[in-house]
Amino acid sequence: MDNLILVKPTIDLKEKALEYKKEHFDNGEQIINGSALLDKLDYEDWIKHIEKSSNPNTVDENWVDASTFFVLRELDKRIIGMVDIRHRLNKFLAHFGGHIGYSVRPSERKKGYGTKILEKGLKYAKTINIRRVMLACYKDNEGSKKIIVKCGGKLAEEYTYIDNKIIQIYWIDN
Repeated sequence: MDNLILVKPTIDLKEKALEYKKEHFDNGEQIINGSALLDKLDYEDWIKHIEKSSNPNTVDENWVDASTFFVLRELDKRIIGMVDIRHRLNKFLAHFGGHIGYSVRPSERKKGYGTKILEKGLKYAKTINIRRVMLACYKDNEGSKKIIVKCGGKLAEEYTYIDNKIIQIYWIDN
């Protein structure tokens, strides 16, 4: 498995980030999990948003402080995925998002990268003293469920969301 590294997004990574975003959109995915709104904002505004969100004193009142990273493959510096580690949970995250959100580039799926990305997210969460990590995914998302369970996730609850899809809540002792 290629080495993966967590990298803070910068303006220098704009072209690679836009390629990553486009690949998701071209794959019919309008939401990029773990991207902290990269799917909704233009790149420069997104950089400002994640910088603001990284500090509990400047984070928007509807968000929580978080650390957002690109996950780069060291060999070719390609963005393989993203991970967003939320330092705490608000009401929304306690039901829908959890402490860690992540995504894998569509062309790089089913290669073990999702597990590596979540492992890196868990390791980072430990450095900021998150000892119990909540994750959520749709019940029909077999890939995410397998990754979460492989990383120690224990199913705690499930419920039907407004779109009639079942959301599962997992906890990992970190």
